[in-house]
Order: sequence, then structure tokens, then C-alpha cells
Amino acid sequence: MMDGTMAPDGRPHAVVIGAGFGGLAAAIRLGARGWRVTVVEKLDAPGGRAYVFRQDGFTFDAGPTIITAPYLLEELWTLCGRRMADDLDLRAMNPFYRIRFDDGTVLSCSADLEATRAEIARIAPEDLGGFDRFIADSERIFRVAFAELADQPFHRIATLLRAVPDMIRLQGYRTVFGKVGDYFTNPKLRIAFSFHPLLIGGNPLDTTAYYCLIAHLERLHGVHYAMGGMGAVVDGLVGLMRQQGGRLRCKAEVTRITETGGRASGIDLADGTHIAADIVVSNADVGWTYTKLLGRHPRKRWTDAKLARAHYSMSLFVWYFGTSRRYEDVDHHTMVLGPRYEELLRDIFVRKVLAKDMSLYLHRPTATDPSMAPPGCDSFYVLSPVPNLAGATDWAAQAEPYRAAIQQRLEATVLPGLGEAIVTSRILTPLDFRDRLLSMQGAAFSFEPRLFQSAWFRPHNVSEELPGLYLVGAGTHPGAGVPGVVSSARILDQVVPHGSTLVAGR
Repeated sequence: MMDGTMAPDGRPHAVVIGAGFGGLAAAIRLGARGWRVTVVEKLDAPGGRAYVFRQDGFTFDAGPTIITAPYLLEELWTLCGRRMADDLDLRAMNPFYRIRFDDGTVLSCSADLEATRAEIARIAPEDLGGFDRFIADSERIFRVAFAELADQPFHRIATLLRAVPDMIRLQGYRTVFGKVGDYFTNPKLRIAFSFHPLLIGGNPLDTTAYYCLIAHLERLHGVHYAMGGMGAVVDGLVGLMRQQGGRLRCKAEVTRITETGGRASGIDLADGTHIAADIVVSNADVGWTYTKLLGRHPRKRWTDAKLARAHYSMSLFVWYFGTSRRYEDVDHHTMVLGPRYEELLRDIFVRKVLAKDMSLYLHRPTATDPSMAPPGCDSFYVLSPVPNLAGATDWAAQAEPYRAAIQQRLEATVLPGLGEAIVTSRILTPLDFRDRLLSMQGAAFSFEPRLFQSAWFRPHNVSEELPGLYLVGAGTHPGAGVPGVVSSARILDQVVPHGSTLVAGR
């Protein structure tokens, strides 16, 4: 304008609750489709479960550590007319990870099928034919369950009915562990090729066999690490959103989703601020969204009682620590398994008791990225699946004894002399998931991905309770994990009108 003032922004306004991967991806997709976007985040920085802790010169990724479908992120950069490679340096992991069994046997998993076949021949040559059949079936499941359905909205029953024939043909009604047993006779290999649902909050003994697709997903697109950690990915996504004119407000806790004329009309913040909006997208925990943010709104499907009866994922105990020395023989990703598998899973998911034994995921980012620790030091994150808060564990009392038990286990297996080398430490328990991330029952991944909590049976991306409200993130379709939550935002392209359409209709 000639006088130097800015023209008012006439785009319709979308408010996104939560700056996790799902919320940031949603903001970018909406911004690319003609919406003015404001993202509000309860924490003091974006990321959600991908928050970054920094202390004593060490950097710790709080949650996710790998990227298995980088094309989903690349698409967000493309929407903004940019190249992801200009902002992010992704490194392919080889091997993806090593699995250390309780007897000391180690299995390396990588994208190289022949190398993996050689590993299987070393451990159980009788299962080589089963491995080949498993990989082929994993690809068939991937083509339907992920490539075709992950970004399809399931708010209409017709979508589910169209998927039923494939579900039956691909045996999606079975469990991951049950289906894996068709291919492998060796107990170690049954564990190695069935544990993947734990990465998205599922019990391999209950999770739909559709999740056998993860084996093909890893091999098709690789397992990647972003230099600088997942915080670099979060920073890149925030940069894209701001380039579009989007706003991010941190330390802004939402207390209510407001409605006008039977539609979502904005949000109220804890400080008394009201932000008006044409639509609201919630990346907050689904249970929290419905019981707290829509607590005053009469709900027909997702009532408090129904949400209380739902099956939630396990929680996590995570210990972040830095050492004054480097452990050069420890890989970037290592699974340190305990003596039990099926019974440990039942302790975690069914009995909900804190077992004395444990299986651990050890992340050593400094194997690839020395910037995550001071010179000559290592940064670590060790994760143990534990019961959610539906169990009776007193974490205020048990946190330190459990951390000490993990330390003892690591010292006895892959990190000798650990006690003398620790120079910084912090922990995260199920209480943090409940109180900091506002997750129902302190679940780390929202709803457990059982058959009847998947697709149409999961809370819909288009809210069933309030027009103008949309859901993204781990608790809605297609589910948890970085590919899942980014795909949930992709669904908005099909269910939210283009911003220009709303402007024209005003």
C-alpha cells in the first residue's frame, strides 16, 4: 500500500493446538492451502514428544530418534517451494540397529537383505525360507495398509467397508506375534521380527498384523538420523510455518475449545486470552481434547466413560545421561533384551506391574553426531517400556531404584564402567507423560493400536463431536510414530476446504 501500512490478512484463520510433529505438519499443510495459522503450545518450546533437553553441554532428544519415511517430511518442504536437504542433513543408519539377546547373541538389522540373510543363517539357518516369505508379505501389507490407507480419512463407515476384503486377505485380524510365528521357528527371530509395534505403543501380542509392514517400511525408505537431533527437524518445520506467515505461541496452555452456532470457533487460554478461529485442529492428546477441552460439550461417541474404557499404550521410563568418555564399540541404536519376552509384555500391558527384568532401547547419537555432547564425551538415552498409570506403580518412590537397575543392566552388558563415567543425568517417567504432555493414563503413544482401535474405530480426523474441529497426532488415524502423525496431517488436505473457498463463500 502507498502509505506503507500492511493490508489486512483476509485468509481464514486456523488454530492448531500443540506443536508436535502432527501439529506443525498440519500448520504447514493448512498454510499451503490458503489458511492463516496460529499454533499454540503449552510447553516453552515446540516439539511435543520431540522436545529437546539441554544440560551441562549435552543435548538429548526427549522422544523420537529416527526418521523412517523421509519423503513425508520432504513433501512439507516441497509445499513451501523449498528443498529439505537445504535445511536438514539426514544420515542413513547402517545397520539400522543391533539387537543384543540375553545370552549375548547379537543380530544386526539393515536394508541389505543379503546381509540380513547372512545374520539369520548364522543364528537359525532353518528360518531363511521363512524370512524371505516374511519380507515378501511385509511388502504386500505395506502397499495396502500404509501406502493406500495411511492418508485416507476413516470418518465414513464406507471407507472401512472397502478396506475389509484386504484386511481379511492380509490377515489383519491376527496379531503381529502370531503372524510372525508363521515364518520363524527360532525364538530369537520371533522376537526380532515382532517387537516393532512397541515403537508405536503396541503390544506385539495384541497389535493387528498390519504392523508387520514396518519391516518393509524400514527397508524401502531406510532408517535415518537428522544431524543435530530431532530438534533440528522441529526447527526446520517451524521455519517453514513462519515462512508462510504462521505464528507460534509457546507457554500458551489451552483450557477450552469454544463453539458458536454449533461449530468450533476458537480457543480459550489459561491466561484468559480468547483466540477466534474458523477451524480448530487439535494435536493434543485425544483423550485430553475430548474430556478437558470439550468437557462442557455434550459428546455422543467419545464420552468420558468410553475414553476411560479404552486400551491405552504402555508408558515409558527414559533415562538421559552423558558420560565423560566415549564408548566407541556401541552403535547408534542398540536393543538390549532381557530374559523374557511374552511374559514381560503381559506384565507391561495386561498385569500392569513393574517387572524386575527389562528390555531396553539404547540410543547413542554421538556415534554419528559428536555435536550432541562435549568433546570426548557421549550422549545417551535409554528407554524402557513400562506400564501406564492404570497400574499401581508409585513412580515417586520407584523412579530412582528403577534407574539404578537400568544402570546396573547396562554396566553388565554394553557399557562397562558406566557408573564412574556419568557426568549428567535426568529421567522421564509416566508421570511426565501425564502431567507435562497431558496424556491419558500417562500413555506414551495414546491409544494402543489394536484392531478395534484402528482406522474407523479410532477417533476420527474429522471430529465426530463438533463440526469445525479436526484431530491430528498419535491418537487419531493412522496412529503413532513420526510417519503416522505426519500422515494424519496429510489427511487434512482431503477433509478441510481450501482457504480460498471459505473466502469466496463469505
